[in-house]
Amino acid sequence: MRLERLERLETGQPVVFGGDRVVTVPPALAAAFGPGDALLVDERTGELLHVPSAVREAATSAVTAAVDAAMLLGAVDDATVDRFFLAFAARLEDDATFAPVAAANARDVATARERGRSTTRLVLSARMRTDMAEGLRGWTAIGPSRGTVSGQVSHDGWELELVRDRLGVVAFVFEGRPNVVADACGVLRGGNTVVFRIGSDALGTAEALMAHAVAPALAEAGLPAGSVSLVRSSERAAGWALFADDRIALAVARGSGAAVEQLGGIARRRGTPVSLHGTGGAWMLVTSAADPERLRATVRHSLDRKVCNTVNVVVLSRATATRDILELAQGVTDAAHRNNGRAIVHVSSADRDRLGSLPDSAVVEWMIDDSVDLSHEWEWDYVPELSVCLAEDVAEAVEMFNRYSPQFVLSVISSQESDHDLAWTRANAPFVADGFSRWVDGQYALDRPELGLANWQYGRLLARGGVLSGDGVHTLRLRVLQRDIELRR
Repeated sequence: MRLERLERLETGQPVVFGGDRVVTVPPALAAAFGPGDALLVDERTGELLHVPSAVREAATSAVTAAVDAAMLLGAVDDATVDRFFLAFAARLEDDATFAPVAAANARDVATARERGRSTTRLVLSARMRTDMAEGLRGWTAIGPSRGTVSGQVSHDGWELELVRDRLGVVAFVFEGRPNVVADACGVLRGGNTVVFRIGSDALGTAEALMAHAVAPALAEAGLPAGSVSLVRSSERAAGWALFADDRIALAVARGSGAAVEQLGGIARRRGTPVSLHGTGGAWMLVTSAADPERLRATVRHSLDRKVCNTVNVVVLSRATATRDILELAQGVTDAAHRNNGRAIVHVSSADRDRLGSLPDSAVVEWMIDDSVDLSHEWEWDYVPELSVCLAEDVAEAVEMFNRYSPQFVLSVISSQESDHDLAWTRANAPFVADGFSRWVDGQYALDRPELGLANWQYGRLLARGGVLSGDGVHTLRLRVLQRDIELRR
């Protein structure tokens, strides 16, 4: 069989995928496809993904730089990596060095606003700048993981050690947030290199950070320039091309929804391990044994701002719903006053009838909505929004969680230990708590800068938790120390 490089496409040309499915090439794709371009298939949907040659080259060049650097990092000690973290942090804090970064971010924010895009996380504020620097310095306080012995087996005449070591090139596809540039660098703690693609909204800021902070810090520390590589393309296809490169050791997609699922599918088909964050939104199960004061406080503190672990759905027990809806409404009201003075709560008409009269509030808008989908993640900037529903007992509530939630964060509000035990045993969630939902953050919970969160929307994770941190990206090597020279099988 002769293999030839694909140079052109014909309208209506069949493309076979998944072994037994066929999709035909549409006219627009046939007209756009040229020499050097690549064609990928989303095997879940059958969508044909066009990667232009320039975008493909941008991704390939970035990965090549990271691969070349990874070959050199084996001989780099941890003190050298620490110097990079400190040098990067110092440049972030230096006003003169940071000025062109701030200017680039201002341009990005203005452009995003003109396009009607949300800029909540795009603004590189003074707080974000400080947090980035502190996160980088935090890595220097964490002991090195590379080379540590995680297990040992003793035999007569010889010993076996399980030794942690660097994994290789870690690829990220990030949403448009400036702080992820510093986040990505965390993989250097374990001797890995990183190549990342950032959302188009923040590409200008990322390029300025690379030019004025990252690259000079790498040079000052004596690390290879490709240790941190940016795919310099604003095209979505850049993410596809990056995850299709089989030289990467781990593919990490942050964000939510179908785009993350698509990226993960591309990497998996290349045999690359993935860490994916699907749909966000926490669930809170309020049992008949819930403490009212605890309920109010946990709702209030789980709605401070919209991120992936903000409470999205609250399930009340039918037995005590008329009591608990009062505390829930007060918690939502408290959160609304802290934000913009308004909040939206969705409830079905059937559950509305069981609740009786809803609490009258000047700031809470009750939306009686029979079409509400409990799997929908509410997206908001200043007006908290969530769904409320009812369940007969904890078992039914957990069943609802497993069926409709993104299988991410579960909070159980109850004074009965048996309720917590049942939820822990049956709920398919990587993050479970008995209070507010917003604890799910690596920096907050583990004292580690977080590189990404992974829920179980795409399946449980092999031998690791849902928080990905820099020192957690590693492989295990087996090393034998033989004392008996006559050892044989």
